[in-house]
Amino acid sequence: MGAVLPLLALRAFVETARHGSLKSAADAMGVTSGAISQQLRLLHERTGVALFDRTRQGVVLSAAGTRIYPELKQAFDQIEHSLQTLERMKGRQTLRISAAPSFAAHWLAPRLAHFSRQHPHIDVQLDANTQVVDLRRDGIDVAIRHGLGRYPGLDVQPLFAPVLLPVASPALLGGMGTFDAAVDCLRAPLLQDADRRDWRLWFEAMGVPAKPAMERGPAFDDDLLLIRAAQAGQGIALVRDIHVADEIAAGRLAVAINLPWPQAFGYYALSLPANDDQTPAVVSFLAWLKAQLVNPPGPSSTAGDADV
Repeated sequence: MGAVLPLLALRAFVETARHGSLKSAADAMGVTSGAISQQLRLLHERTGVALFDRTRQGVVLSAAGTRIYPELKQAFDQIEHSLQTLERMKGRQTLRISAAPSFAAHWLAPRLAHFSRQHPHIDVQLDANTQVVDLRRDGIDVAIRHGLGRYPGLDVQPLFAPVLLPVASPALLGGMGTFDAAVDCLRAPLLQDADRRDWRLWFEAMGVPAKPAMERGPAFDDDLLLIRAAQAGQGIALVRDIHVADEIAAGRLAVAINLPWPQAFGYYALSLPANDDQTPAVVSFLAWLKAQLVNPPGPSSTAGDADV
């Protein structure tokens, strides 16, 4: 009898090479980074070949790893495709969705229970990340992205364009008096986006002359962090309305001044073209998504139970 193939170790190698880090590989496989390290060590002991080189930034493919990765990736992609075929044969389908963390947490995830009730034969996997993905290469069925809608070669479904609202904790606003004009927001600490652009552009749109204070304050690279900082009373955050609908409805946040700012950027659902590899699960999900958007985005606690 031949030696047992180290399939788990080989997959750990493929996922680490695919994602470029042990942590991302662990997330993809649903295990810990330590488990990935152990599998890579077992593979090294089995083959006697070093497939990765360690650098200060992490791990990179060695010459041997670079040589063998394309073949192993293709093999595991074929296995995944065959598994999906088997699932379709037995009436179950897997739908893998990629969405930015803020959108996934505040809008999509609370509504997915409704989709699952309507389509119990479809198993949904939601990946919350902002990485650029190749739908075919990465096995993503639908990617929801925030941009200008220019995605060549893909089926692009416009969803909605959120507006930015200045929000803060009621306790913070209660101690600062009323905000009658946009410039009044400068009385409070400003919580910035990662590029420190949103507040400056918002003030500009509201006709307020540029001031150095517009770009000062702690910066955060995701709306989730901005929202948490605002809830903690650290300042005023300028965030997308769909991300704070629940917090405002529950009284955890309040609008500092009702001056919403429309953005040129919107949310889009991306999938492979209908005449390509668009599965019945993708068609069902896109139809459900459009139905959800018949009503303007609002608090997810109610939208998830809407009859559509």
